[in-house]
Amino acid sequence: MGVYRVLQVFTAMNRGGAESMIMNYYRKIDRSKVQFDFLVHRKKRGAFDDEIEKMGGKIYRFDPINPLLPNKYYKELRAFFSEHNEYTVIHSHLNTFSCFPLKIAKEYNVPCRIAHAHIAFEKIKFQDLFGDEGFKEVVKKMIKLRLKRRIHDSITHSFSCGDKAGKWLFGADNNFTIMNNAIEAQAFAYNETTRKKYRKEFNVEDEFVLGHIGNFTMQKNHSYLLKVFASILKKKPDCSLFFAGDGPLRSKIEKEAAELSITNKIHFLGVRNDIRELSQMFDVFVFPSFYEGLPVTLIEAQSAGLKVVASDRITKEVLLTDDVEFVSIDIDPEVWADKVLRHESYNRVNNYDTIKNKGYDIVSNALKFQEFYLQHQKA
Repeated sequence: MGVYRVLQVFTAMNRGGAESMIMNYYRKIDRSKVQFDFLVHRKKRGAFDDEIEKMGGKIYRFDPINPLLPNKYYKELRAFFSEHNEYTVIHSHLNTFSCFPLKIAKEYNVPCRIAHAHIAFEKIKFQDLFGDEGFKEVVKKMIKLRLKRRIHDSITHSFSCGDKAGKWLFGADNNFTIMNNAIEAQAFAYNETTRKKYRKEFNVEDEFVLGHIGNFTMQKNHSYLLKVFASILKKKPDCSLFFAGDGPLRSKIEKEAAELSITNKIHFLGVRNDIRELSQMFDVFVFPSFYEGLPVTLIEAQSAGLKVVASDRITKEVLLTDDVEFVSIDIDPEVWADKVLRHESYNRVNNYDTIKNKGYDIVSNALKFQEFYLQHQKA
């Protein structure tokens, strides 16, 4: 019968939360039975592309979707499905934009069409917005709210990373299946040797080290984090902040850091493939997002035994240990600074058993995914 191939649909296979989640599953499924291929909407290669191809996956590249003028995209996608009739499952991770590829998949009688919710958008507040990016965010939100009404037109299955994200995309009165943002929990378990090695390499052996992992987009609220860090430095100068990630607002955040005269205490690392090792180096993980789904990074941080100070707009479903504190992002950054500084000293613990028992270890979850896909292969 051969290997059964599933088509995963993303914007690009970079190191975002949803992308990292599906890669965790991809690494752990039995690829002699189920293979992932990827349809992406960027011509530029993504951070995971080399690994995908090494594991036997194919990558099909399309231009970005124009939600206002989708006909060109529909034409290209119809040509794709005319040529590729081997897919009986298309699994789209585009949130509201999933309505576009799944519409054409339905036309071509792909029997299993999955929309997967990864984001739970909050109401946009005036104080959240700034400049051109704020305007773009409002326009994007309006488009997504309109597209959300069409999400049920073409799907056969509804998946979500959590309850909050699922209710946002599919509606509180509709059923959906929660597929946990599982991780390789054992690989993130606290390791003192790795911690010492990395702190020595970055010359922060005697410093209080804060970490943040995420793309430089408005969603992640980096500007607020800079203000929090500036407040911390006034009280504890021997402190460093590490940013892992890249994105359209990186240069803006670098400029703001310079204006606050704190650049010399910040490490902009860019895209990294050693997140589990960096997590050992951090003392506190700081995450003041405007909105999320159920962020993989917070699962990873808890698995590493890190104390986490996070936005109260993030779903409480991510609370797997006693190491997370939710704080309002509508208050003075100095309050956040005080919350973070409470964790200058604590005993790191191995949270592997807790993460596993809460259902977020990848091994059992990958088997669940695999069995679902195999149920929908061609007879």
